[in-house]
Amino acid sequence: MSGFVHKTIGEVIRDAAHRYPLTDALIHPDSGVHFNYQQFYDQCRKVAKGLIALGVKRGDHVSVWTTNIPEWVYLQFALGMVGGVLVTVNTNYQSHELEYILKQSDSGVLFVMESYRDVNFYEIVRRVVPELDVANQQNLTSAKLPLLKSVVYIGKRERITGMMYFEEMVKRGENIPDKELDERIESLDENDVINMQYTSGTTGFPKGVMLTHRNVVNNARMVGDVMGMTHKDKLLIQVPFFHCFGCVMSTMNCVYHGSTMVVLEFFDPLKALAAIAAERCTAVNGVPTMFVAILNHPDFDRYDLTSLRTGIMAGAPCPKETMNQVRDKMHCEEIVIAFGQTESAPVMTMTRRDDPVKLRVSTVGRLLPDIEGKIVNPETREDVPLGVQGEIVTRSDCVMKGYYKMPEATAEAIDKEGWLYTGDLGEMDENGYFKVTGRIKDMIIRGGENIYPREIEEFLYQHPKVINVQVIGIPDKKYGEQVLAAIQLKNGQEATAEELVEFCKGKIARHKIPKYWEFVDSFPMTASGKVQKYKMKEIFAAKYAS
Repeated sequence: MSGFVHKTIGEVIRDAAHRYPLTDALIHPDSGVHFNYQQFYDQCRKVAKGLIALGVKRGDHVSVWTTNIPEWVYLQFALGMVGGVLVTVNTNYQSHELEYILKQSDSGVLFVMESYRDVNFYEIVRRVVPELDVANQQNLTSAKLPLLKSVVYIGKRERITGMMYFEEMVKRGENIPDKELDERIESLDENDVINMQYTSGTTGFPKGVMLTHRNVVNNARMVGDVMGMTHKDKLLIQVPFFHCFGCVMSTMNCVYHGSTMVVLEFFDPLKALAAIAAERCTAVNGVPTMFVAILNHPDFDRYDLTSLRTGIMAGAPCPKETMNQVRDKMHCEEIVIAFGQTESAPVMTMTRRDDPVKLRVSTVGRLLPDIEGKIVNPETREDVPLGVQGEIVTRSDCVMKGYYKMPEATAEAIDKEGWLYTGDLGEMDENGYFKVTGRIKDMIIRGGENIYPREIEEFLYQHPKVINVQVIGIPDKKYGEQVLAAIQLKNGQEATAEELVEFCKGKIARHKIPKYWEFVDSFPMTASGKVQKYKMKEIFAAKYAS
């Protein structure tokens, strides 16, 4: 395709260091790291030489299980230089899930930090790989994970049997000549798989999405171009690195455009406010719930956010009120909405910075310049007319190579012509703007009527007491399914089911009015901020089993 650039990740960071050597590259307030692009490039090269010394070859799979710490970013670009495939591990995972990912991905190396919140990663790894107790750094052999050869520890623990310290790996790399690293960078191909992400599991079993240099570099390029990113911008990164929002739309976006990454180790509304004000950030990425938490923080008015200009809201629908507050109170006049999925590396459509607010809350924008997309009938896969609902499909050089070791699932997702079937329902208008109306799997069929949860959710957001709402279908003997609304009320508010039913009457069709109402404090979420509706279905189906 015409606009696509032909660069590997190693070439992208080398170019950024060459063009903007003294521009701030990485600011990490929690750890005190503050690198310009020359220093950042030098650090990534040191880590890359450490990886070569560790034995990482082109195409080897390397899992990284940490929060948003500086080492994660070094590894992202260092692995890009040596051709190792970065396997991103969700920070919410426990032992069963970690073992599944390491095994399914055929990872040869695991990088791990001490702990996050109440989960001790170090101890979990020791449980999953008990052989660490007797292994030395050179001869790890795991019965359950025969391909795992090294575990590298990032942190300050005094003794780590069977593992190697991150600093020690970097030190070993000092013996690798620069020429060897440069030859490795030159030997790589833009179509090599470089990143493997496990789909966040809103619908169940995680699949390893194989993304290439070409996929992620070009998606980051287009996303940043829409945001107007340059070497003068500073982006607050508070979304997790292990997700495309973090490592494509945020870190890769910044490095491609020479912008500054201002990184929070994990989301915290007060730290976000402090970092934006202290570093004069011009952009901020997040899911809508993050923006809501920042806007509603009691200390919000104490921080100067006037430096903000743009940012991306993605991962979930954005309520109108939130969009308006982000533009007015956070000064993000040019905030945009992005839509896509990991399988398309990830962004497919975006609103534009000068789009009217109406388009930014009612649509997910139009296609990126080098991306194709259309709406098809989910049953026949034939194109449907403008304004008619169907499945959103996309085709471009950003579409994944496939799911790792899952040829059937890959063939189901991508047809022979290269169209990726997203599983999202939507429609397109005459100006090419897409609306997402739900997930095919979320659709509720009540007595033969198709009900789309998104439509009911958008309506209920208008209730003055409601801050968040999720609508699901639960099994019903008579109708097949019934509608349930789980409501999160604004602080200090109280409401009853009767009151909400009255609010719906005469405004939405009777069969769409939820039969069941649940008032909740929170929703089960993936670590990337998406609500896990399948978990809600399990919980409430059991409660209302008829």
